[in-house]
Amino acid sequence: MEKETTTPRPVCAPEALALLNCTAENPYDRDKCLSLLDALRECIAQKKVKKFSLAEASSTNTTEAPKSK
Repeated sequence: MEKETTTPRPVCAPEALALLNCTAENPYDRDKCLSLLDALRECIAQKKVKKFSLAEASSTNTTEAPKSK
């Protein structure tokens, strides 16, 4: 059985985080976010990323999205 390994620093993390933060900004700047999306796509192509995954949430998280009902 093969074991999946995780990298200490996720590939394209700065680009992904910048895009996520851009989409959360108010007011939303679509042009800025599209530019950041292009940067993330370029990083993904350069690093040949096939799939992303999220780690389990830790108890040190300071903000959470409100739970929908």
